[in-house]
Amino acid sequence: MGRANLSIWLDSIKSGALPVAILLLVMLMIVPVPAVLLDVGFILNIMISLAVLMVALNVAKPLDFSAFPTVLLLATLFRLALNVASTRVVLVEGHKGPAAAGHVIEAFGAFLIGGDYIVGLLVFAVLLIINMVVITKGAGRVSEVSARFTLDALPGKQMAIDADLNAGLLTPDEAKARRQEVATEADFYGSMDGASKFVKGDAVAGLLILFVNIFGGLLLGVVSHGLSFGEAAETYIMLAIGDALVAQVPALLLSIAAASIVTRVSSPLDLSGQISSQFGHARAWGPVAGILMLLGFVPAMPQLVVLPAAALAGGIWWMLRKSEKKPAVVSELIVDAAPGHIIEWHEIAETAPITLELGYALVSLVDERKGAPLMGRVTAIRRQLSREFGFVLPMVKVADDLSLAGNSYQIRISGVLVGEDQAWANELLALDSGDVLEGVTGRAVKDPSFGLDALWIAQADRTDAVAAGYTVVDPATVIATHLNQLAAASAAELFGMDDAQALIDNLKDSYPQLAGGLTPSPYSLAAITALCRALLSERVPLRDFRRVAEAMVDLAPRNLDATDLVEAVRQRLGALIVQTIVPVKMPLPAITFDGELEALLVQSVQSAPQASWPFEPELARRIIAVIDDAVQPMLVAARSFAVITSPLCRAAVARLLRAQFSDVAVLSFLEIPENKKVDVIAVVGGRPMLAESDPADMPQETGESYAE
Repeated sequence: MGRANLSIWLDSIKSGALPVAILLLVMLMIVPVPAVLLDVGFILNIMISLAVLMVALNVAKPLDFSAFPTVLLLATLFRLALNVASTRVVLVEGHKGPAAAGHVIEAFGAFLIGGDYIVGLLVFAVLLIINMVVITKGAGRVSEVSARFTLDALPGKQMAIDADLNAGLLTPDEAKARRQEVATEADFYGSMDGASKFVKGDAVAGLLILFVNIFGGLLLGVVSHGLSFGEAAETYIMLAIGDALVAQVPALLLSIAAASIVTRVSSPLDLSGQISSQFGHARAWGPVAGILMLLGFVPAMPQLVVLPAAALAGGIWWMLRKSEKKPAVVSELIVDAAPGHIIEWHEIAETAPITLELGYALVSLVDERKGAPLMGRVTAIRRQLSREFGFVLPMVKVADDLSLAGNSYQIRISGVLVGEDQAWANELLALDSGDVLEGVTGRAVKDPSFGLDALWIAQADRTDAVAAGYTVVDPATVIATHLNQLAAASAAELFGMDDAQALIDNLKDSYPQLAGGLTPSPYSLAAITALCRALLSERVPLRDFRRVAEAMVDLAPRNLDATDLVEAVRQRLGALIVQTIVPVKMPLPAITFDGELEALLVQSVQSAPQASWPFEPELARRIIAVIDDAVQPMLVAARSFAVITSPLCRAAVARLLRAQFSDVAVLSFLEIPENKKVDVIAVVGGRPMLAESDPADMPQETGESYAE
């Protein structure tokens, strides 16, 4: 408890210290103070100025000293308060001698200017010119320009953060921190623009206070204290100059600190580290040593100064050249041992399930200055697929890869390369949809998403291509469509336990009893995840997870294995599955199997119920061949349809056709609602096909069938 009370007491002191300090500054301007307190104040002023300068020189970036504008204001007020107090002491007590205003002013007047007030005036004028004309004016201009450019770049930086967030390059917390940093940067440079006026005003105030002290001292010395003009000038001008120099030296230090802050470039190193690293090249010091050596042989040149300087530059060149020639292995060991170069796990771990890698020529598609067209498309794809499948699709990480050819891109799902192709950022893709009237000039390719014949054409030929019957799309759309196709096909791979838990949590909000009856008993989170992934693998959406959960709860007493549970749940979701194929008012186009082939498929599955591929290889090949003949007219016409088979063999047939026809839905008879009209467009199979298979696999019954 004692430590806790002490901590609270210290926090209270810290919170109240600043208001008390500002109140003391105001009192310092009003209440007369003795010379001893002036000495303490002047030394404290110099100490504060030196501390501010050291902090400014050692920060890695300007925002690391974001309190600088306020610190500069308070330090300036403190110095001006000391000037007011010292002016009062000089004018009231100055006739008593040089020590009347304190030993600090006396020391500056005697030591820095040698007791000659003419020299003091000139020294003060030089310091004032350096401070006002060079440092303060330059720092003010840099602050003004930095503030203007920072504010102009603020919207673009915020858009870049949003784009990185959508691309998966940033987490929400990192994006929030980046936005805060951007806002702080804008506030900082805006404050620095105003703070530079404090420095300039302080220099002007120092000059005016000097004139007031000189004029007032001469007037008081001659009129009030009976001094001769020469005695008054010697006493009061010396005190006025000492007072001015005591204030001007800390002001110069703060001006240097302000200039170093606004001229800094963000770097992991402090200012001394930046300078040493950038001057640490032997090729920079060799010419310096050579030129100084030549100057040393010029007549009347002080060789005792020039030649040692040449030797020093030559020594630096030799040491740097020697260090640059160290073996590469030693250099690598040193780098690996350095604290800032330790390889962390997050540098090698791939956290984004979906990755889009671009060649250098395609980076312009994600450049915020050019509108980042690809990033907007990627965000739209995630939103569309999330709504379609019923869970939040993971963020897509978009990154450049220098190992790729300039116009190439690659798409990875869970680290596996699932697609790659080429695109040209400054061209357009003209797709041949089959209605082309005349050709156009371009680079012949295949569309990466649908395999259509296409041409990459110049942007200037867009009108001609559209008039000729081509469908013209921009490169961002080409890449985004390819990504959309592959991500949709990999929905099951992208769904994990966290997504299943999110579905359950959302279910609890609206249907708590249903969620409680679903998990953790009778179904574990792993079992729910596996079922959802099985549904997604066949494009069955999870939008209505309530129906999925109700079906699972109803089926729990039957203790079905995983495969049978999926089939049973599918039958409960039949209406929803059919609606994903055709609109509710349209009949379902269907391809069915001949009776004998259907019986053969069922027999194959029953003979090996646990096999993933129960069909004899030659029979499987011929099934794929006849299905291909039947579905090609539908694929060319871009019509939706389904393959309908027995519930006993639906899963095996779906696995068989998935590799060749990834977009073809395979349904069982029990998944079709009773009120749904079915339009049989083809019946595949028949004895001619079965005769080419192994006779042992043929059923004993005979009959006639046909294929359309």
